[in-house]
Amino acid sequence: MKLKKKKKVIIGGYRDLISGLPDALICHILSFLPTKEAASTTVLAKRWKPLLAFVPNLEFDDSFYFHPPMTYKERRKSSEDFMRFVDSVLALKAKAQAPLNRFHVKCEDVVDQYWVLEWIPKVLKRGVLDIDLRIPTSLGYCSRSSFYTLPSNIFVSKTLVKLKIEFEDGVNIYVKGDVSLPKLKILHLDYFQTDTSTFNKLISGCHVLEELVLINLKWNWNYLEPQPCSVIVSVPTLKRLKFCHSETFYEVEDVDEANESVSFSFDNPNLVYLEYSDSMEDKYQQVSFDSLVEASLGLRMTPDQIVHVTCSEGFTLEPRDKNNLKKLLMGICNVKILYLSCDTLKVLNDCSETIPVFNNLMQLTIEPSVEWESLPALLKNCSNLETLVFEGLHHHYTKRCDDEDGCLCKCPDDCGGNVIRNCLLSSPVKVLKILKFGGICDDDEGVETQSEQVKHFLKTMPNLEQMILYYDTPNDQDVMKVCKQLQKLRRVASAKCNVKIISDNLSLSSTMSTKRGRRRYFSGFKNLR
Repeated sequence: MKLKKKKKVIIGGYRDLISGLPDALICHILSFLPTKEAASTTVLAKRWKPLLAFVPNLEFDDSFYFHPPMTYKERRKSSEDFMRFVDSVLALKAKAQAPLNRFHVKCEDVVDQYWVLEWIPKVLKRGVLDIDLRIPTSLGYCSRSSFYTLPSNIFVSKTLVKLKIEFEDGVNIYVKGDVSLPKLKILHLDYFQTDTSTFNKLISGCHVLEELVLINLKWNWNYLEPQPCSVIVSVPTLKRLKFCHSETFYEVEDVDEANESVSFSFDNPNLVYLEYSDSMEDKYQQVSFDSLVEASLGLRMTPDQIVHVTCSEGFTLEPRDKNNLKKLLMGICNVKILYLSCDTLKVLNDCSETIPVFNNLMQLTIEPSVEWESLPALLKNCSNLETLVFEGLHHHYTKRCDDEDGCLCKCPDDCGGNVIRNCLLSSPVKVLKILKFGGICDDDEGVETQSEQVKHFLKTMPNLEQMILYYDTPNDQDVMKVCKQLQKLRRVASAKCNVKIISDNLSLSSTMSTKRGRRRYFSGFKNLR
């Protein structure tokens, strides 16, 4: 179909400006609408009917078809209507031999996943640039097992720039030949299984990849065909990497022992963002992120390590596990912004010798954790840390709390005073943020304990310039109670520290300061709202 410029049309004495636009411009406007709405314009006039085939962007959403509550038969019929509609639009594109830029399918209700996979070769023939498929659990049209195999021709596309695949029933990736995706910049795979050989081919075949997201990965082991036990993620152009090997993707007892034999090599000199979540296993051959700016670690112990914890007095990682952990931490030691999960803190406990020096670290965020034993060693190795964020102050007493540098908490010593925390006395932190303050506490005693911990930070951290408490309470009286407690504080370590307490309804601020040779004093809170 040849798109022509149309003359302006007069309807009812008024000029029809839209109908007067060229076909190409109308198609461009329609590309910003959901495809269902764009298709509805074909009833306006005969001229509009063929235009849908030339819309460059197709976005399908099954919410137009499902209106709960619905019976199983109604849902199945609506699902079939939705998929037939997609088929009809793709048939129009094929008949017109029209190019396609974007193909997005987002389903919230159950559909036939195998039917969805049949759309991929059709859009590849149209030279599609962007594929995004988010498909929930299959409705049960057939007896095929989960992990449907992706069409292999998707991995030799010369046009693809973005590829995002998320099938809740999982997809299988297997490619016999080479992988060649010369223009692919963004790759997201969620709920998938593959073998190590295919994985290596996939990564090496993406020469200009900038963003890689791998979530819920399961290794597919074929004992009839020996495969390498190492995978390599080395892409010079890669800037963002998210790797989350979730244990909820499949039952832990189904994990084969061979999974633990896989070793990873990461060599990405231009990576700036890393989000890594996996169990601690002996599997890091090389980890190199020289340009890393921000990282989030979610490390957890393996089932065998957890058993070792419960069966021993005082948990200590095996030497090979410590060496493995050290490789990973050394690979990210140039990071400037770091987020640590509560499970990561548990892994780091009693492994202070494995924590490298983080000379560039400027901001550290701690997920709510009841164990702080690993924090002193970490803080001592962060000489330029400026911002420390606690996502909660809930803490459990352990034997390490009695040690000089075994914890950060306020702990009484044998003489009736408090244990001096050298890691706090020498802390370079200027900004201390505490989120969800009091949020985990069930009683006033818990809030009191957290308030005492705040006072302990103020009394011992000499470089604090700002402390911000985000109070998790709907009761303004709770906030005022904490304010009154801090007003009684007469001694602080910092020469000048501004304290802010923020809740849903109040924002209070005060400056705690001192002059040389004079007693420290508290100026009182001001309501900022």
